[in-house]
Amino acid sequence: MAFDRRTFIGTTAATGAAVALAGATSTPAAAASAQQPDARKPQPRTYGFTVMGTTDLHGNVFNWDYFTDKEFDDKAHNDVGLAKISTLVNQVRAQKGRRNTLLIDAGDTIQGTQLSYYYAKVDPITARRGPVHPMAQAMNAIGYDAAALGNHEFNYGIPVLRKFEEQCDFPLLGANALDAKTLLPAFAPYSMHKLRTPCGRDVKVAVLGLTNPGIALWDKANVQGKMTFPGLEEQAAKYVPKLRSMGADVVIVSAHSGSSGTSSYGDQLPYVENAAALVAEQVPGIDAILVGHAHTEIPEYRVKNTATGKDVVLSEPLKWGQRLTLFDFELVWEKGRWSVAKVAAQVLNSNTVAEDAKITRLLSDEHRKVVAYVNQVIGTSTQAMSSAEGPVKDVAIIDLINHVQAETVKTALAGTEWAALPVLSQASCFSRTAAIPAGQVTIRDAAGLYPFENTMEARLLTGAQLKDYLEYSARYFVRTAPGDAVDPAKLTNAESIPDYNYDAVYGLAYDIDIAQSAGSRISALSFQGKAVDPAAQFVLAVNNYRASGGGNFPHVPQAKQLWSNSDEIRNTIIQWVKAKGTIDPAQFASVDWRLTRAGVPVF
Repeated sequence: MAFDRRTFIGTTAATGAAVALAGATSTPAAAASAQQPDARKPQPRTYGFTVMGTTDLHGNVFNWDYFTDKEFDDKAHNDVGLAKISTLVNQVRAQKGRRNTLLIDAGDTIQGTQLSYYYAKVDPITARRGPVHPMAQAMNAIGYDAAALGNHEFNYGIPVLRKFEEQCDFPLLGANALDAKTLLPAFAPYSMHKLRTPCGRDVKVAVLGLTNPGIALWDKANVQGKMTFPGLEEQAAKYVPKLRSMGADVVIVSAHSGSSGTSSYGDQLPYVENAAALVAEQVPGIDAILVGHAHTEIPEYRVKNTATGKDVVLSEPLKWGQRLTLFDFELVWEKGRWSVAKVAAQVLNSNTVAEDAKITRLLSDEHRKVVAYVNQVIGTSTQAMSSAEGPVKDVAIIDLINHVQAETVKTALAGTEWAALPVLSQASCFSRTAAIPAGQVTIRDAAGLYPFENTMEARLLTGAQLKDYLEYSARYFVRTAPGDAVDPAKLTNAESIPDYNYDAVYGLAYDIDIAQSAGSRISALSFQGKAVDPAAQFVLAVNNYRASGGGNFPHVPQAKQLWSNSDEIRNTIIQWVKAKGTIDPAQFASVDWRLTRAGVPVF
């Protein structure tokens, strides 16, 4: 499928060149006539406005990293948080005029930082006389007009989401989030906004919200039997004509769905996860799409609609409040109606501005509470551990995650018919900066090992299925011939596979031969010193994302579920450290997998 990726800037530059060329060949009289509008003809009335957009804020209000307990920073020196976004929004409103702007979001708002976790679990907004969620407070103060639902909105259960919705001064939109029994919208599908113009009637701007169908898998425990999530394209095709018939001059989609047309859960659902470009291509009548979910930066991306031949402009601002998208619309009043003449998109970088003091003052108490919470000491460690080499080596800090998971599952299965089976565990290097210090260990140290709200399950797999699982996981490594130089920084993320989709399996020993092609890399697979019997049964402690098809790993989604719980793995680790008092890697860490080339260890 071919999408038109030409940018608006390139198109207008080419048009301008063509006009200049035509003018050069015209007669002087014709050129003068072209430059002077005919005073006898009424000139078209125009109106411009700007739609600002954020996405994947993931609980970031302040430019602060609660896992490191210091100001956020990365290699690109990005900044994060709604306090920074607020400053950018204020600048745009001052430039354009507030009545000529709208502000929307594309989802994943209430999960991701310890700030958002605290007000979902520690001091929950659902409690009687509970607090107002910091994200609701900040977004209300900034003046959001609408926000689409993200899949992570459902992580803490529907009651938390409903309370958050109640606390917001703007609608949460989800045209493809339906009540499972009635198949009616469970949330507002769209919002309609009027912009007053100096000429002609008001401009009616419709915002259609679409969320991710993967919710049905990733948060199955929270939504099964309660809500269903059909595909984005089919729901957009239903609502866009309706919005036009209601008089919408402009239709914007806020979609918590990437633009790549791919899915991370394979054939587990009949819908595409990253469908924003497909919506633009297949559904006529859309002017622009604010894209979310994929955590990538797309300043402007144009997709030609197959029915109309018109460009639909897509933009995705970078996650956590690092960027703010601007859609600039130019409308013209013709034949008694407004029509879109031009759309262009760009992103602004939040690291160019200071935090808005209005927002930081508003939530300073909440911030202090969470900083105090994450710095509580829960135990000690006999030695320091780091995840820096976790993607290429079997390191103790990943073994810690796996050990806690395996021990938890063994305890849960005690006394059952599965109690005698060996328990294995999978984990990924979620953060290359996670660390456990020698000496005192705090909540933020332990929580930093597991930044996601995943819960745990136990699934029944055979030795043959586990080998398939490991082969699939080993695609993560770049094929490297025996004689080639080895740069650890260039060995990973083959096929753009993220770190969280490379799993190490704890309890087995194996080699990964990166000189071989993907699918033929696992060798010397053994359990307790003996080659793994393909027919032998094992219990795999696995997170709910992987168990529900996340990453499209083989066998696990179809495997028999032996146990599950609703406690976050992160919290399980924290409670384990509290109970043990001391973390001693000598009790659980060992090097059981390694990278090789033709049988020779890489490291």
